[in-house]
Amino acid sequence: MKPPVQPIETRSVPDLVTAELRRSIVSGDLAPGETFSLRKIAAMLDVSFIPVREALRNLEGEGLVITRPGRSACVAPLDLDDLQGIYRIRRNLEPELASRSCKLISDAELDRLQAKVEDFGDPQHTIQTVYDSHHEFHAALLAPAAGTWEMRVLNMLWRAAERYIRIGFSRVDPEPEDKLRRRHAHEVLLAAFRLRDPDAVAEAVLVHLTRNEETALRALAAIPDVMAARSS
Repeated sequence: MKPPVQPIETRSVPDLVTAELRRSIVSGDLAPGETFSLRKIAAMLDVSFIPVREALRNLEGEGLVITRPGRSACVAPLDLDDLQGIYRIRRNLEPELASRSCKLISDAELDRLQAKVEDFGDPQHTIQTVYDSHHEFHAALLAPAAGTWEMRVLNMLWRAAERYIRIGFSRVDPEPEDKLRRRHAHEVLLAAFRLRDPDAVAEAVLVHLTRNEETALRALAAIPDVMAARSS
């Protein structure tokens, strides 16, 4: 009997173009405010004009690009008010989830996450090389208490914040002591979870989020284009 849904063997060209443009934008390789023609992007990616146009529609829906009349687009500027809004929502959601998750998460899972945290301090890593692992770490801490919709909302918020975090932290992350601070900040979270104290965990997550927001805001505020966008 033929299954109702067939396996997908390869990703479509528009999906591949979307993924590559998203990577370039969130990493800062395509700078905030940078204008480009669709034809130029198509030539760089060695694809036709049509999948680029479809990819840009996808990315506009994510707030990463702004399409313009004709055949040009620009990378959406960084807006610090948006970042603060994202963190306001996260502070209302993540500490409460964490306070419940600390009673549910297993010791084995905390041990697995400890190994991941130790890797965060590797001098060879940058925020760009550990971001996906960092995302998985936080998702794993909250997953035992998070329902389907809560994880959807969290992933939406994390994706919305990704470009700000990657670009902001890449400006303050080059020194070994910064990498050690990153490892220590996540060791503090794990230590709180091991106590199985909901109030202590909620407070640790709240402090973690607040410090991350403050660090990103300081770094991003030093970028002239961001300050210009905020004052306009």
